[in-house]
Amino acid sequence: MASLPPPDLSAGPHGPIGVLVCGHGSRNRLAVAEFAALARGLQEQLPAVPVEYGYLEFARPILRDGLDALRARGVTHVLAVPAMLFAAGHAKNDIPSVLNTYAAETGLRIDYGRELGVDLKMIQAAGARIREALDQAGGAVPLHDTLLVVVGRGSSDPDANSNVAKVTRMLVEGFGFGWGETVYSGVTFPLVEPGLRQLVRLGYRRIVVFPYFLFSGVLVSRIQQHTDRVAADHPELEFVKASYLADHPLVLDTFVERVAEVVRGDTNMNCSLCKYRAQVLGFETEVGAPQHSHHHHVEGLTDGCDLCERECTGACQPDGVPIPVGSHSHSHDHEHEHDHAHDHSHEPAHHHPPYPHADHPLGPRTLRPG
Repeated sequence: MASLPPPDLSAGPHGPIGVLVCGHGSRNRLAVAEFAALARGLQEQLPAVPVEYGYLEFARPILRDGLDALRARGVTHVLAVPAMLFAAGHAKNDIPSVLNTYAAETGLRIDYGRELGVDLKMIQAAGARIREALDQAGGAVPLHDTLLVVVGRGSSDPDANSNVAKVTRMLVEGFGFGWGETVYSGVTFPLVEPGLRQLVRLGYRRIVVFPYFLFSGVLVSRIQQHTDRVAADHPELEFVKASYLADHPLVLDTFVERVAEVVRGDTNMNCSLCKYRAQVLGFETEVGAPQHSHHHHVEGLTDGCDLCERECTGACQPDGVPIPVGSHSHSHDHEHEHDHAHDHSHEPAHHHPPYPHADHPLGPRTLRPG
């Protein structure tokens, strides 16, 4: 598969250019290794400029480390691209807050790109992962008797959640599945397990579960675990688990395109339905919310467990012991992996605005009042 030609990244009026790939970070070592591999793949596609990466939390290097590394390599103009599928709080607030602070402290020129978004190449990469799963499963169940379930990360930003649903519809029509639905791993509704338990009632003979995620991690492991629970209760149905996106060549091509957009100055996110700018139904109180990051208390934290060097079978307790299937781990269910305990006695207060549908019967139980 041919890659896109690299953009012209010759030094401009702000001096030598470098690229920073901005990730969220994970305690899962496989996820961290996969992110590093993606950054190496992007460096191969952009050989003329330095490429570094960094995380918001839970892993090193943090974003500031990546920026320091670029400056050490002589870079004076950074093109920062968020390694995020959709623009929710991390892409809109947390990463820009860190970048703006660093730029103010050092005088480094940093131009920020946009998220991967609803993009033809990303949908083609998703289709390739689903096709791989169908080919491996084999069998004689026709597509019109197959239900596709796309699992999004889940956010308190309805615009980001709706983009996952658009990806689902594009895939359903592209393949010709009998039906398609979108569920989420946290924060919003429907969550994976209650969503699947509703969907088995539709009567389809085969259900394909596809995590629309870039990398492995606690959430992907949880998706697989919850799918297995529902499948165990419905042996009459065939469940097919597709792989997440990882460093598919078309994903790398999309990153190259996002870098090229920064060079062209064409980096506007979709603001028409952004809850921070518009009176989005149900989220009116968040218009004009200040831009800040709440990740400083776990920035660079790297106390992952050895189990995560292998394929993860589920979230882990603080002592590294896998949580058994059927038990319930504590989780804040933010827009990211927060299977950990905080002691906030010494930290400034950090919180999310209340999610308006926290008491939804198919939604995040940990956010319900009381």
